[in-house]
Amino acid sequence: MAVYILRRLLLAIPTFLGCTLVVFFIVQLAPGGPLEEEIRALKMGGGGEGGAITQQAGSVTALPQDAMDVLKEYYGFDEPLFLRYPIWLGIYPRKVDRFIIQLGEARNIGDGKSVVVQQKGTEYEIFDAENPNQALSGWKVRNYKNDKGEQKLQIYKEKFSGILTLNFGKSHKYNEPVLNLIQSRLPVSIQFGIISVILTYTFCVYLGIQKAIRHGSPFDFVSSAIVFVGYSIPGWALGAVLLVALGGGSGIGWLPLGGFQSQDYDSLLLFSKIADRAYYFILPTIAFCIGAFATITMLMKNSLLDNLSQDYIRTAFAKGLKERRVIWVHAMRNSIIPVAANFGHLIGIFLAGSYLIERVFNIQGIGKLSFEAALSRDYSILFTFTVIYTVLSLIGSLLSDVILATVDPRIRFK
Repeated sequence: MAVYILRRLLLAIPTFLGCTLVVFFIVQLAPGGPLEEEIRALKMGGGGEGGAITQQAGSVTALPQDAMDVLKEYYGFDEPLFLRYPIWLGIYPRKVDRFIIQLGEARNIGDGKSVVVQQKGTEYEIFDAENPNQALSGWKVRNYKNDKGEQKLQIYKEKFSGILTLNFGKSHKYNEPVLNLIQSRLPVSIQFGIISVILTYTFCVYLGIQKAIRHGSPFDFVSSAIVFVGYSIPGWALGAVLLVALGGGSGIGWLPLGGFQSQDYDSLLLFSKIADRAYYFILPTIAFCIGAFATITMLMKNSLLDNLSQDYIRTAFAKGLKERRVIWVHAMRNSIIPVAANFGHLIGIFLAGSYLIERVFNIQGIGKLSFEAALSRDYSILFTFTVIYTVLSLIGSLLSDVILATVDPRIRFK
């Protein structure tokens, strides 16, 4: 088992790189990225704060090339496409502290410091403006032409900074570090995920057992009809119906119309906070759970039915064992294996979220954040979710194999 786990961990590396590479280039090549959005916003604003756009006869002309260069540097589009992925990973240095400079002229670089670039043959050297004899280390010089063919001289430093250094970037839309945005919304999604999983598996496993024991009975037919009707209804649609029927306004008014906590939540005591969250979580939890009910219920039922028809069960009955012991001890040990095999994937509940359900109930969760990031082409958030979902999927798959081998000693991975 240890060798198998090691091999799976080594295999996870190219799998992770492949998944992130595909998503990275698809998003990079898709039209309407953050650079285009920023340019359009500047044009609509007539130049923004800096007045970077000129206007003639009431019409907006193109951005000045210097402004375009700054925008490309800010969003990382000044680098070749094949270098953006290793820079994003953090295995190739990115340019930081970049300044356009004129040869032989002092350039302020902040903190009261100025530098001068001198050319010696084909090489460039950077000196402290106040001490021309003191060469500065750590700086590099780039001589290039912009999109209009204008010759530019740029000084910069290099730094390894990417996801492997836990730098997930800054959101273009919210102007905040991505990890801060996820951290602020993750607790709500975790609570919904954990509650939904506990309720779903507890109810569905028991219901599946009862349906298998009473197979073909009126209870089996009625419960199957109810379960599949619930499965056919989208969670967000059911949530909207429940809000109208049970929420305030035109409904009965038993439950709130949205949100996940009351306005005075922070001033409540611990027990009151738990009760307040439970009150607001009732309708969203039902909407989150409804889709998985049929799958897990029927999986449990069919697995138990299959084992009840096996020879070892008939042998147990022939020996005079009680029906309860045969079903709950002997048959259940093997019937629970298909359900237990999916336990590893439950690690995904930490990022459980549904944009439509969160939109219906006005919940600021992970699903809403990721969907809005896709619409606004917020690359930093999209790539961060890609990394997190890929890692969780790989870990969940490995945990499923380990749990399956633990539950069923007959299974051995090589």
